[in-house]
Amino acid sequence: MISLKKYLDMENAIPDSPEAESSELFVAILKSYRSALQAMGRSGTRACPGVGSDLEQALAKLEPGLSGELTPALVIKTEARVEELLLQWGGRSEEYFKAKAKEVKELLIVLAHTAQSLGDRDQRYNSQFSEFTTRLRAIANLEDLSEIRTSLFQGATELKSYVDRMAEDSKNSVAQLRAEVSTYETRLRAVEELALRDSLTGLANRPNIEERIQGRISNRQTFCIASIDLNGLKQVNDTHGHPAGDNLLRQFSQELRSNLGSSGMAGRWGGDEFIVILDCDSSASVALVERIRKWVFGDYTLQCSTGKPEVKVRVEASIGVVQWRPGESLQQVIERADAAMYQEKKASKKRAAAAGR
Repeated sequence: MISLKKYLDMENAIPDSPEAESSELFVAILKSYRSALQAMGRSGTRACPGVGSDLEQALAKLEPGLSGELTPALVIKTEARVEELLLQWGGRSEEYFKAKAKEVKELLIVLAHTAQSLGDRDQRYNSQFSEFTTRLRAIANLEDLSEIRTSLFQGATELKSYVDRMAEDSKNSVAQLRAEVSTYETRLRAVEELALRDSLTGLANRPNIEERIQGRISNRQTFCIASIDLNGLKQVNDTHGHPAGDNLLRQFSQELRSNLGSSGMAGRWGGDEFIVILDCDSSASVALVERIRKWVFGDYTLQCSTGKPEVKVRVEASIGVVQWRPGESLQQVIERADAAMYQEKKASKKRAAAAGR
């Protein structure tokens, strides 16, 4: 990864370089640095969609800070944050793939055990049928018709018992196999469901939310999208540390999900941004949004790093709500909800400034 800090140091050490050439080189390096951050984010999402969207969103938030006045201290801070994000993503990806590998390994063990059991059963009956075939050949050499008839009757009865036992064994084996496969299907579904959840908050992740919205669009359902931006998360991270910020995200997500109930579905879009799907029209969404403002916003007690005391913070967020319009794409309805959210955020800042806060 390109180090802007090294470039800044180099620029100070070579005062004889032409100013225009140095400026062009700096712009090119800065552009490459931002492109590298974007590429890392996209690659993280492709490599592990279950946890990669957070990395992509977090890296994207670093880019605006690299477009203005740069100082060595700012570059060092940015590089440290990038390293921290990559380490977090690596740890979460490792746990995710470990869980996947464990499930597949256990399923393969069950299938191997079942195949071995079936093979043992077939081998057992193979020896019995070989013995039975030998006895049939012996019957063919008998001269006494009544003795042949008796031996055939006995053979037919024995053959029927073999077939009955095989059928019963097959029935039991199939029933056992079905039960085992059903158990692992349930566990695999649970793993798939986990892959559709945000690893930090437990809410639906971005790919899951996009799929749910697209499904409603395809069915031409009436629904609204609420775009929620959590205010002050960066300040919490900077003041109390990222563990406190993560704790705030988890608590806020739990309150959001609890207060929605069956009225909608909440998901983490990335960073401090959330998306809520409301299965109603815009008029009915007003009451749901007010419920969120009343019960989800408010005071939170946060756990900080080990050894540090708890802190209380006041949490609010900006919300933009729009109703899907027939013919509108997923991207279009999301963009409208984001625009409404940013409009409210801007108005909130003006009100706070007017009040002297």
